Amino acid sequence: MKYSDWMLTVTERGNGFTRLDRRHPDGAAWTRGNEVRPLVHGAVYFAELLGAVRAQRSGDLLLFTDWRGDPDERLDGEGSEISRVLGEAAQRGVIVKGLVWRSHLDKLQFSETENRHLGEELERAGAECLLDMRVRPGGSHHQKLVVLRHPGRPELDVAYIGGIDLCHSRNDDAAHGGDPQAVPFASAYGRRPPWHDIQLAVRGPAVGDLEAVFRERWEDPSPLSRSPVVRLRERAHHEDIEADPLPPQLPDPAPRGSHTVQVLRTYPNRLLRGYPFAPDGERSIARGYLKALRRARSLIYLEDQYLWSPNVVGFFARALRENPDLRLIAVIPTLPEQDGRLTLPMNLVGRVTALDELRRAGGDRVAVYGLENPEGKPVYVHAKVCVIDDVWASVGSDNINLRSWTHDSELSCVVLDDTVDDRPPPDPAGLGDRARRFARDLRLELFREHLDAPDEPDELCDPARAFALFAERAAALDAWYEAGRHGPRPPGRLRTYRPPPMSRLTRALAMPLYRLLVDPDGRPSRLRRHNTY
Repeated sequence: MKYSDWMLTVTERGNGFTRLDRRHPDGAAWTRGNEVRPLVHGAVYFAELLGAVRAQRSGDLLLFTDWRGDPDERLDGEGSEISRVLGEAAQRGVIVKGLVWRSHLDKLQFSETENRHLGEELERAGAECLLDMRVRPGGSHHQKLVVLRHPGRPELDVAYIGGIDLCHSRNDDAAHGGDPQAVPFASAYGRRPPWHDIQLAVRGPAVGDLEAVFRERWEDPSPLSRSPVVRLRERAHHEDIEADPLPPQLPDPAPRGSHTVQVLRTYPNRLLRGYPFAPDGERSIARGYLKALRRARSLIYLEDQYLWSPNVVGFFARALRENPDLRLIAVIPTLPEQDGRLTLPMNLVGRVTALDELRRAGGDRVAVYGLENPEGKPVYVHAKVCVIDDVWASVGSDNINLRSWTHDSELSCVVLDDTVDDRPPPDPAGLGDRARRFARDLRLELFREHLDAPDEPDELCDPARAFALFAERAAALDAWYEAGRHGPRPPGRLRTYRPPPMSRLTRALAMPLYRLLVDPDGRPSRLRRHNTY
């Protein structure tokens, strides 16, 4: 397998201003020899993060970025509140630096107050946490990253990256009973919304690349906000608005595994003045998907919070049209997180339109499912995962929509494993790349949970059999409900996704608001005209 068949080269990233692709003496746009582990569910991630932070000592470095941070969110029980854990690390002499999105007003159901309070509590403890509003109008910093470095103990260095924020509702486990500390949500999910999510634990040289992502943002000399109103509030609250210098970056950790990792990002084309490390923006997440989709032949497996945007989904549809044996499975939330009279149509119209396009292209080779927990409550799918042909795997903060591919800051890792998986079929795509252990094991771990089949035999390796088994389990559960729930509940957590009906008038009225507010386009006009990235 050639890495350049699946991963972006330096030129293909399309951003000559980032330090990422200048860090590697061999000129590669990726690092080899990493050890990557998927941490499925917030409870798994939070427990590991807690242990890793508490093991840090004076002189170590803790860097984090987040979309939302709730200071009282518990990582693992009483006394493990995130502000307390990070504050205690700072008091031990750990250098703690954070970048959290400033956010829009709380009355718009964002997290302005929570993010400010987290920053204030950490500053009082001796850490430094800046509220970063260097985004496009209506945009956000959506990257979810924690980097832990240990001078003199590089074997402990680790980076956590994925879809899990350090905030309420994320601390759920495989039983999907929900986080007791929950955010307001659509009523169908109940008071403790069940939450499905995933983070990666990355060890090895790629930790250096992920640290470089943080440093580029931290060292940006631009003001944290251009808004005069925000600048006045910064002064009124005596906020820290100047980033203190970081210690020099340590050498990358030594190779320790079989995983090749490429760090991909989205940064928008900011109006008036761009980022010094991406003056025209960066859309390497989108470009990485487009390159990988050109090699898709057997199965695309997606878990996604949104799956919107006809412009984006069109590339998946093209792969389905061009490859008659290609199947696509998508696991998405059954219902959006907002159910207001105005917000619900805005959140549905992009998905309904996108799924129509996928089904026109792939017919019965496209299957879309929601999840429920064993009690029958819908599970909110917040994961952002894609596995293609058991070779290419991506996990990050980015969703399948135009906002994530062009407008907000996003961060993901693509993983290719040097270790071949010989379980049949050994080469699902038939291109000679061979199935790879990491991608296949990640897909199987998720499949077994959704099928309620922890001991399901390796026949799930066969994409055709796995596709059929998903359909069988979902149909059985759907039929059980339709028959009045008589008899034992069939195994599995999959429900066939059926979008609510939307009239042409509702679509027509919702689409302009969807494009303006829900799924905006952050590309330069020359790229918009040709729908390129």
